[in-house]
Amino acid sequence: MSERFDFAIQIAKEAGDLTLQYFDRPDLVVERKSDGTPVTAADKGAEELLRKRIAEAFPQDAILGEEFSEKEGTSGYRWILDPIDGTKSFIHGVPLYSTLIGIEQNKTPIIGVIWLPALDKGVWAEKGSGAWQKHPKCENLLPAKVSQINSLSEALFLTSEVKTFDQVGRRDVYNIMEQKCYLTRTWGDAYAYYLVATGRADLIIDPEMSPWDAGPLLTILEEAGGHFTDWQGHSTIYGYEGIATNKALFQSVIEMTKQYPKIK
Repeated sequence: MSERFDFAIQIAKEAGDLTLQYFDRPDLVVERKSDGTPVTAADKGAEELLRKRIAEAFPQDAILGEEFSEKEGTSGYRWILDPIDGTKSFIHGVPLYSTLIGIEQNKTPIIGVIWLPALDKGVWAEKGSGAWQKHPKCENLLPAKVSQINSLSEALFLTSEVKTFDQVGRRDVYNIMEQKCYLTRTWGDAYAYYLVATGRADLIIDPEMSPWDAGPLLTILEEAGGHFTDWQGHSTIYGYEGIATNKALFQSVIEMTKQYPKIK
């Protein structure tokens, strides 16, 4: 592993440990940001920890995070942080939240980490080196590979929140996929992308995403043998929407979603 890759895994776990100090506490204080989304001391504290550790180890690297202002850098590397992806799950005591770290080099995603603190497992990848998963029931790391399902009628379809399709005028996409797929669930946020990258689910479609939501996903999904794109099929973490699939299902999904113009 490269120095930054090893370090990203290490600090993702450290930030995850911090979030566990707050998780499922009856006295957890939840605030609302200006956009109405929830935030807690765990979100802020975990990102502060990540920023401090990165600044100490790689002071010339840039940092983009959900909770604080962007830090400029001169090295060509940029860290993209989401200290708690799935804050709505977190505040309700649901263990399907994650700590996300992505790293770009000269604007190209090269490293991704999804760490699920409450489940003690995760998936990570470095460009050109494959994707790997850590599972609490296995002593060693296991390769992470997408599924081989090649028919929507046999596929598990995931999304993060159904009403977001309504909010952007795309509810018919959700309805069609629900009808075509074998099973539909809202095991969403980065947990869903973990499931696709490790072959436990087959596709996820999200109509709204921020760059820090997507930061690690392109590297992880591609190294696991799948795709992460916007609804037009472009491989990007700046599409403000997301699709993750295995290779066999990709064209079937994109042929439908690419009919919808980009919102941002």
